[in-house]
Amino acid sequence: MATSPSDTRIHDARSQTGLPRERLVVVGNGMASLRFLERLTEGCPNRFDVTCVGAEPQAAYNRVLLSSLLGGEVDEAACAFRGLDWYEAHGIRLITGAPVTQIDRENGLVIVGETQVLPFDKLVLAVGSLPIRLPKPGMDLPGIITFRDLADVAAIRRAAVQHARAIVIGGGLLGLEAAVGLARLGVDTTLLHVMDRLMERQLDHHAAGLVKRAMEARGIKVLLQADTARVEGAACVERLVLSDGTVLPADLVVMSVGVRPSVALAQAAGLATGRGITVDDRMTTSDPRIFALGECAEHRGLVYGLVEPAYEHADTLARHLAGQTAAYRGTSLATSLKVSGLPVFSAGIVDTPDDAEAIVLSDPGAGLYRKLLVREGKLIGAVFVGDIAEQAACKRLIRTGDPIENVDDLMFGCPAPEPLAA
Repeated sequence: MATSPSDTRIHDARSQTGLPRERLVVVGNGMASLRFLERLTEGCPNRFDVTCVGAEPQAAYNRVLLSSLLGGEVDEAACAFRGLDWYEAHGIRLITGAPVTQIDRENGLVIVGETQVLPFDKLVLAVGSLPIRLPKPGMDLPGIITFRDLADVAAIRRAAVQHARAIVIGGGLLGLEAAVGLARLGVDTTLLHVMDRLMERQLDHHAAGLVKRAMEARGIKVLLQADTARVEGAACVERLVLSDGTVLPADLVVMSVGVRPSVALAQAAGLATGRGITVDDRMTTSDPRIFALGECAEHRGLVYGLVEPAYEHADTLARHLAGQTAAYRGTSLATSLKVSGLPVFSAGIVDTPDDAEAIVLSDPGAGLYRKLLVREGKLIGAVFVGDIAEQAACKRLIRTGDPIENVDDLMFGCPAPEPLAA
């Protein structure tokens, strides 16, 4: 989100101990950045002179709640994590509304905006990702909005006036959340997804079908295998045209087709990048003074766009900078959420490979579905819809590779303990 010089706020609360401390600059003030600062201040509270720079005008907030904020279930205050008093209490200088424009590695400087210069001994890049816009005609028309931050939520709510017709492009998690949020506002909402099922990375066809039913129960129209050809309109969005010629009237189009790691700043500084900023097991970039974490970091060829890996990055780097032994080995991905009020969990492999057995429990009437994927007595994947009580056990088994002791306990839940004899 663009900011003007007047948006910039400097909240300077660094303690004056007189002791020489390393100058640590953190670029980005999102969820991963805050988690890192929390862990760092716990592990070595006085080792670094810390400055954190965020491009958004607010301090770090909970992006997971954006759909609830859009739908009016919570207010902006409920999305906040730490107040300015927390940064003050921990001696962290926080600069908000100020994008970093350049990294001068030779002189150890970070340039904020046009003129502000911050020297650093160590630098952490937690610059996140940028939302993708489809490269199709008409995507620059007014009324096309991404769904990524608080400013996007405000823009969508302004556009979602009474009787507005909204189209959400993208059937991943953020797209579903945006559609549910719009439906809660009473907006006529259509969700488009180019694949043959929703959340295809996290759900198999049966589970995705249950999620589709839950979306439709909220009045959301869901169109699968729907490829956007172009958006049309004179001065703003008026209609969206699919590749098969279908024309959908629209006053608002919300783009939620994925994100790309923000690498421009690192590339301009000459750091090694692939899809993201390349890091090793200690989150160190190609410059030993500079680190990266969260959605912008690429570790062993993988870029994660989820909160759990970002938090693991932050914990690893905080321990490393505190002088402890720490190494990030990768994250066994799992998804646990509520889609339109329906609990959903998946971990590991979701589609059954030829060398694995699928154990399935299905009760469509109750909206209940459980699938366990087992190979050589070990759990390699799980998909639960409706009841996700055994998710922790499944995540542990998939992560450790331990043999399954009792499949029934995973499928039906562990039996209640026997009451003690009187």
